[in-house]
Amino acid sequence: MQRRLLLLGAASVSLTGCGFELRREPELLFRSIAMAGFKPSSPLALALRRQLALTPVKLLDDANRADLVLEVLRDSSDKTVVVSTAAGQVREWQLRLRFDYLLRTPTGELLMPRTDLMMTREMNYTESMALAKEQEEALLFRAMQSEAVSQVMRRLAAVRLPS
Repeated sequence: MQRRLLLLGAASVSLTGCGFELRREPELLFRSIAMAGFKPSSPLALALRRQLALTPVKLLDDANRADLVLEVLRDSSDKTVVVSTAAGQVREWQLRLRFDYLLRTPTGELLMPRTDLMMTREMNYTESMALAKEQEEALLFRAMQSEAVSQVMRRLAAVRLPS
């Protein structure tokens, strides 16, 4: 037992010495943000709001009072058939999430030009497992949304407001 504790202690000391550190939430250098252009039922908007709620940044409805405006140009998700049999049965889908946005000040000054995020996932399909494949599809879309939100948050952390 003491040997395990000694090994665990030595491992933690060696990781500390190498500069290893768990990834933290990005630090945002502005006080308020407004989100414009999202559809009312957008799952990506909901995920972004949840992530921003974990920071000290205030999410405002009025774009004219915010320090920064995240303006959405496209927020879509779809699936297309990639492989089908001669009988027309689908064997593979391609799931896509597209999110295009720009960052600007309330006065219209661009802080980050149009940024296009496009994520794709391939998913095989079998009619005999339709319910499981439906759940897998929802899980893959949630994973892509989570990845998109993480990328947006990292890019928001890099934004420097004009003086």
